[in-house]
Amino acid sequence: MTTNAPYVELRDITKSFGSVTANRNVSLSVRRGEILALLGENGSGKSTLVNMLSGIYTPDSGSIAIGGRERFFASPDDAIRAGIGMVHQHFKLVPVMTARENISVGEKGGLFVNGKEISERIYQVEKRFGLVVNPDKKIYDMSVGEKQTVEILKVLYRGANVLILDEPTAVLTPQETERLFSILRKMRDEDCAIVIITHKLNEVMAISDRVTVLRRGESVGTVNTAETTPRELTELMVGEPVDLSIRREAAERSPAPMLAVRGLAVTDDEGVKLLDSLSFDLHGGEILGVAGVAGSGQKELCEAIAGLQKADGGSVRFLGDEVLGHSPREIIKKGISMSFIPEDRLGMGLVAGMDITDNILLKSYNDRKGPFVDRQAGRAHAERIVREYDISTPSINHIVRKLSGGNIQKVLLGREIELGPRLLITAYPVRGLDIGASITIYDMLNEQKKKGVAILFIGEDLDVLMELCDRVMVLSDGRLTGIVDPRVASKEDVGLLMMGHRGGEAS
Repeated sequence: MTTNAPYVELRDITKSFGSVTANRNVSLSVRRGEILALLGENGSGKSTLVNMLSGIYTPDSGSIAIGGRERFFASPDDAIRAGIGMVHQHFKLVPVMTARENISVGEKGGLFVNGKEISERIYQVEKRFGLVVNPDKKIYDMSVGEKQTVEILKVLYRGANVLILDEPTAVLTPQETERLFSILRKMRDEDCAIVIITHKLNEVMAISDRVTVLRRGESVGTVNTAETTPRELTELMVGEPVDLSIRREAAERSPAPMLAVRGLAVTDDEGVKLLDSLSFDLHGGEILGVAGVAGSGQKELCEAIAGLQKADGGSVRFLGDEVLGHSPREIIKKGISMSFIPEDRLGMGLVAGMDITDNILLKSYNDRKGPFVDRQAGRAHAERIVREYDISTPSINHIVRKLSGGNIQKVLLGREIELGPRLLITAYPVRGLDIGASITIYDMLNEQKKKGVAILFIGEDLDVLMELCDRVMVLSDGRLTGIVDPRVASKEDVGLLMMGHRGGEAS
C-alpha cells in the first residue's frame, strides 16, 4: 500500500550539456506502491531526468535519495544495486540468446550458473508479479510484448523495487498495452515504486496515481491523477490552453478510387515477404489510415508506391495509370507527393545542414529551365511556406537541424503540400512531437482532404488513427488483415487485426 513517505526523492536536480540546460532545479518524488507518470513536451527534460535516476548521467547539482538515504550513482550498476531498474524504449536484449540467458547474463557467474536454479528464480519472480514468458525462447522469435516482458523480468530478477519505463506502449497493440498495465498494477500492489514516461494522455489517466509535469526543463507541478483532466495536464505542459480535439472533417469523396493497389508484393534479399498480395483502394477526399505494429510492411508500402522500393508483383494504379516501375521523379510529376518521416526525420526528405530555402528548392530545381536555380523565386516560396504554415524560425536562412521537431515537420509537409499533390503519403508525421505541434499537423492534413486530396496516413497512435481517419487499414506481417470504419469498430477490434486475426471491411 502507498505511504505518504517518498521512497525515491530527486531534489533540486540540475543538468546541462554545454550551453543547454536540460533540467533546472527539478524535484520529484515517488512512493512505494505508486505509479508516477512523468509528462512534458518534447525537449522538456524527461529522459534526462530519469537517466540520472538510472545512473546513465550524473547531475551537475542536487541530490538523489532512496529510502531516505542519499545516493550517488556513477554508473547504471550503482543504480541497479540500489534497486532501480529501467526499461528503455529500445530494448537492450541480445536477439540470438534465450529469455533465460538475457535475464541472467549480467549476474555473477553469467551463463555458467546452474540453469535449473535460474529457471526457478525466474519462475518465482513471474509468480509474484503475474508475468509469463518462455525462458527457452529466443528473443528474435518473440513479439514486441514478449520482449518487453523479458526486459521487466530482467530488472525484477536483479532485485529492482523501483521501475522506470520510457514510452513503454509506443509499439504495443491495445491488448499488449492492457496486459502491460495489468503487470504494472500488480507490481504496484507488491509495493514497487514505478515511474512511467508517456506522451499519451489517455494512458496517463488510466495507469497513474500522480503526475509530475516538466516544462522547459523545470518541474511545473505534481497533481493527483484522480483530481485532474487531460486538458489541465496539457495546459501545465504548454503553459496555455490547447484544443485537444482531433477532428474528422467532412469532405466529398471521389466516386472512383484515385489509387488502386492490387496484389502488391515486396520481398527482401533473403526471400522474406515484406508485403504479401496487398490490395486496397484510396479515394480523393478521404484519409485512409494504416495501422500495425512496427515492421508490418508500412515502410515498404510507402516506398513501393513512391518508386523507392522495387516490387516483385502486383499493380499500383494512380488515376488509371500504372506507376510501378516508374522513377520517383516520374511519379511526382503524376501528382503523387510523399513525405515519409522515419524515426530519423532528417535522414530522408530534408537535408539537415541546409537552410529552409534550399530544402524547399530540393523538390523543384529540376523543373527550372537552364543551368541556374532561381534563388529569388525560391526565397519567396520559402517565405510563403513559413508564413502560411506558421513555422517558428529566425529566418528562411536558418539551418533546418536547428529547428524544433514540430517546425521541421511543418517545413517538410509544407513543401509537399505546396506541390499541389492529388495523393499525399505521410508516414509517422507526428512521431516524437508534442500535442500542440501534432494538432497543427492534423489540421494541415484535414485542409488537404477538404480540397479533394487522397491521403494515406501511416500512424502509430491508434487513438489518433481512430479519430482522424475515415477508414483504417490494418497490416500484420505484410498482410492485410482488415479495413474498418473507425466510427463503428473498436480499438480492441483493430488490436486483434494487428495481431494477425483476419477480418473484413466495415463500410
